[in-house]
Amino acid sequence: MSVKGVPLAVESSSTADRQPSVGRAPTPWELRQIEAVPKSKSRVAADRVICALPLVMAAAVTAQYKITPNFGGAATTDIYTGFILIMALLVLIQFIRSLFSKRSFEKLLEKAPLYTAGFLLFALYDFATLKTGILPLPYFPWPDRILNGIYEDRALLLDCIKNSLILLFSGYFAGTAIGLFTGLSAGLSRRVRYWVLPLIQILGPIPSTTWLPIILIVAASLFGGSVFLIALGVWYPVTMTSMQGVLNIPKANFEAARILGAGKARLFFKVALPAAAPNIFQGLTQGMSVACTALMVAEMMGVESGLGWYINWQRGWAEFAKMYGAVIVICVTFSIVNFLLSLIKRRVLRWQEGQWN
Repeated sequence: MSVKGVPLAVESSSTADRQPSVGRAPTPWELRQIEAVPKSKSRVAADRVICALPLVMAAAVTAQYKITPNFGGAATTDIYTGFILIMALLVLIQFIRSLFSKRSFEKLLEKAPLYTAGFLLFALYDFATLKTGILPLPYFPWPDRILNGIYEDRALLLDCIKNSLILLFSGYFAGTAIGLFTGLSAGLSRRVRYWVLPLIQILGPIPSTTWLPIILIVAASLFGGSVFLIALGVWYPVTMTSMQGVLNIPKANFEAARILGAGKARLFFKVALPAAAPNIFQGLTQGMSVACTALMVAEMMGVESGLGWYINWQRGWAEFAKMYGAVIVICVTFSIVNFLLSLIKRRVLRWQEGQWN
């Protein structure tokens, strides 16, 4: 059988492979593959070079660290070299996977410039501190010294991470629970909204950290006061997004559910909550950002344990290498927390993929 004289059997297998499976919407990656223009050999070779650039830069960073003499004869260790090699090994694993998987190749091609820039920043900072002394001690310790500080205080840092996470999630979950109850109730009930909106308009624009001096005086314990501070910061974005999510639901959805015999509980769990879920997760993401900021302020001002306390303590003793190390640990910890939150969001809202494809 043929169409306009062209046999159907000669259709390229690559085009057939790029077609999405029958019975489901194509993913964004599959859509890009369908719409992609075939690359020339020179373009493919250039893309391979771009993917290899992070490895080349990692080798250059290691060579610069080992060969270039240190400013003032400063002593160094191999911890920094090991760190660079571990990062390079992770990139190498991605590079090898990209040789056998087109999807892995495209992911690495997208991330390669960022990885290369990261290694370049390491080299520039090491050159400006350890190799030339342009950025002098003690305010600008070189990377090897910072990593050694993290390693020396690893036990204390792990304990501080644990205490910070306990405080963070205690306030975050409390603020989320109250915010969801307030926002969903206000969205569903005009009477509740009448009483809640003035409170939101008064407390919402005020940063939660503004209340810190009062909390330090009134709170029975620093931990309880810090939990309240974090919960207050989370409460506002969760309340607002939850309320707006319910208010944006078409009234026809509720009417259709009532016609089908849905009661108040079913209207809430089967109509209001799923429809408002995207807005709710937007508020949860904003609330996590506010919670992290409030956590650092609370720990630096009064709490006697945690990463913020550790930074303040090391700064007081002019241990800037350990202080910078704690800042790096904070960035990594909060990045992991936000990554896990985004995974939960994608898992809960996976039904949106078919809607947007």
